[in-house]
Amino acid sequence: MSRTYLGEFEELVLLAVALLQQHPTGAYGVTIADELQQRTHRTTSVTGVHVVLYRLEEKGLVGSALGGATLVRGGRRKRFFTLTAAGHQVLREMRQLRMGFWEALPTPFFS
Repeated sequence: MSRTYLGEFEELVLLAVALLQQHPTGAYGVTIADELQQRTHRTTSVTGVHVVLYRLEEKGLVGSALGGATLVRGGRRKRFFTLTAAGHQVLREMRQLRMGFWEALPTPFFS
């Protein structure tokens, strides 16, 4: 399997999906954008999140399924996202890569 490279925002969206997929509200565009905004303190558009989600789905890192229609949403259905096995693997690899860099820094680096 060739290495999958992610941009910062792709990685953050993938992490948000991992956090929210087990949450009662689920991982869909609005909840993901809200989670990113809360954790990064940056403005995040739902449209931008959707663009990245579909890109991650094309890469095979997330899967999606439509939920039921609700009156609150005018009969529209939400698309819920979950990590695939490949998505889990990429997150593990990204974490190992980053931890390797952090652990290689000299101890007094932040003193």
